[in-house]
Amino acid sequence: MEPPNASNSHCAVEIVTMETEILRVVPPPRRSTLQKLKTRFKETLFPDDPFRQFKGQSSKKKIILGAQYIFPILQWGPKYNLKLLKSDIVSGLTIASLAIPQGISYAKLANLPPIVGLYSSFVPPLVYAVLGSSRDLAVGPVSIASLIMGSMLRQEVSPGKDPILFLQLAFSSTFFAGLFQASLGFLRLGFIIDFLSKATLVGFMAGAAIIVSLQQLKSLLGIENFTKKMGFVPVLSSVFHRTNEWSWQTILMGFCFLLFLLLTRHISKKKPKLFWVSAGAPLLSIILSTLLAFVFKAQNHGISVIGKLQEGLNPPSWNMLQFHGSHLGLVMKTGLVTAIISLTEGIAVGRTFAALKNYQVDGNKEMIAIGLMNIVGSSTSCYVTTGAFSRSAVNHNAGCKTAVSNIIMSVTVMVTLLFLMPLFQYTPNVVLGAIIITAVIGLIDIPAAYRIWKIDKFDFLVLLCAFLGVIFISVQEGLAIAVSISIFKVLLQITRPKAVMLGNIPGTNIFRDLDHYKEALRVPGFLILSIEAPINFANTTYLKDRISRWIEEDEVEDENGKQQSMIKFIILNLSAVSAIDTNGVSFFKDLRMALEKKGLELVLVNPLSEVIEKLLRADDYREFAKPDCMFLTVEEAVAAHFSTIKNQKSPSKPCQKDLLEKITYRV
Repeated sequence: MEPPNASNSHCAVEIVTMETEILRVVPPPRRSTLQKLKTRFKETLFPDDPFRQFKGQSSKKKIILGAQYIFPILQWGPKYNLKLLKSDIVSGLTIASLAIPQGISYAKLANLPPIVGLYSSFVPPLVYAVLGSSRDLAVGPVSIASLIMGSMLRQEVSPGKDPILFLQLAFSSTFFAGLFQASLGFLRLGFIIDFLSKATLVGFMAGAAIIVSLQQLKSLLGIENFTKKMGFVPVLSSVFHRTNEWSWQTILMGFCFLLFLLLTRHISKKKPKLFWVSAGAPLLSIILSTLLAFVFKAQNHGISVIGKLQEGLNPPSWNMLQFHGSHLGLVMKTGLVTAIISLTEGIAVGRTFAALKNYQVDGNKEMIAIGLMNIVGSSTSCYVTTGAFSRSAVNHNAGCKTAVSNIIMSVTVMVTLLFLMPLFQYTPNVVLGAIIITAVIGLIDIPAAYRIWKIDKFDFLVLLCAFLGVIFISVQEGLAIAVSISIFKVLLQITRPKAVMLGNIPGTNIFRDLDHYKEALRVPGFLILSIEAPINFANTTYLKDRISRWIEEDEVEDENGKQQSMIKFIILNLSAVSAIDTNGVSFFKDLRMALEKKGLELVLVNPLSEVIEKLLRADDYREFAKPDCMFLTVEEAVAAHFSTIKNQKSPSKPCQKDLLEKITYRV
């Protein structure tokens, strides 16, 4: 195989050089191992340098700043005024109108009593208002976490046959979810959730939205004996094998309210100023359907209703938490999965709206806030909660100013729990199903999927695997498959780093990729390569083989029939090599010795501080410290060694084009 631009790679080339002083590569300043570890530790766990605000402050000021850092409410609370309160009351009441029906609906999605959804919309927002750093995040149950918790726990425990045990496992899973979330924040390990790439989330959310929607066919069609499986095929099979259970009254009511909810959502999407139309539609649907069910006694006509709900505030549930027994592994696994998903959604939503209002959201503080919120919630009859996108969008559009909007919402839910619960007794389950479908349908982001397809086909494969895995296997296994493929992509990039051959753009001192810039030309006698990744144990073998192949491609037969290389110098541009390990050091030493046996010289260009330091430390014979071994730029390296090439007679190779190329180095 001919190397790039082989047709004129060995033609006569006129080199015009200007003598000037070449800047030498110098080793970095010496630092102790402790200093290096301190720097690495700080950049890994404290990239935002949260302690910089304490520098140069008095002890009293440090205490105040520390309290404000832990409890953000102390930072904005003293500046709160009546004008801000008016805006927060409007937004709080608006999101409460959405939170109440969604809380009831999502609790049913998690196979929990509907009242638990309202409990989860009362206590967690109060905790978040004190600890959270986002002004716009509206806290409560979310569809995806509800679906995951319900599906994972139902694999071992039936919510119908053993509702008390199922409730205990739900609260225990919430505790472990909160413990995991808070631990990530305290230990500054938030980068772990970054393994859920955008492609993974888009595919996962779309698949989960379809599964959630299909599950609501039970309510929309009035089916009583429905499958407990979550897969696409079992659900559709159950639907069409239970046609004798379909209720035309339920279907009529369900699809009428579904069309109404979808229409209001469409209106608000087209005209953002009318956000209140879709925000109030779920509560209006519940009120209207409840009145209809009460007046026409819908339960006597095949339309199932919620039934009587318990009045009063959240009862304590710490005595229901299980930390031992045969189900401990299940609740820990469920807590871990729901923790990651809810953290990812909550932080992403918070950062999105913070960017719109030009303020910062501290990811680690958010993890602590959401984690403590769920720990407290697990002891007060709540299940997993986080910042929901739909409610946060409504909160933002309603003009919220601070986290007080969460407090207003919580107070509204409290009033509902104390005085309004009897009104929900006749609420039809079919309307709750329609509300869930309307809420999750927005999770199917087709434009985002199309953009991913246009930009990166491998990422689209990850998206597709997440989507199909969730639909045809299970929610958690589909997510695991997508994450595994994403990690495989990262490993592939590490083990097969990009390495390209560089050529000179005529008339300049610029060297670029020969495949990318077709006008770039090979410099006779030089093989100039750029390695664009850290060099470590995972890729040194690949790099050795790749460089050997490039060298072999330049070999020709001499008069005696022996292979002789057309090149004399191998120049490695290390500008993009940010780090090496012991294998990387051995790679350079072995490559140097292998090239010397072939009569070739290795030249390094712009090695970064860590690379220089480790190479010189392992260089017993000071080979890499020689002035002609390291250079700051490729053009300086070529200019310094070109006279050697010019004075040596190289084996001839016929040129396919009789051209005289000029390369000018302005050094």
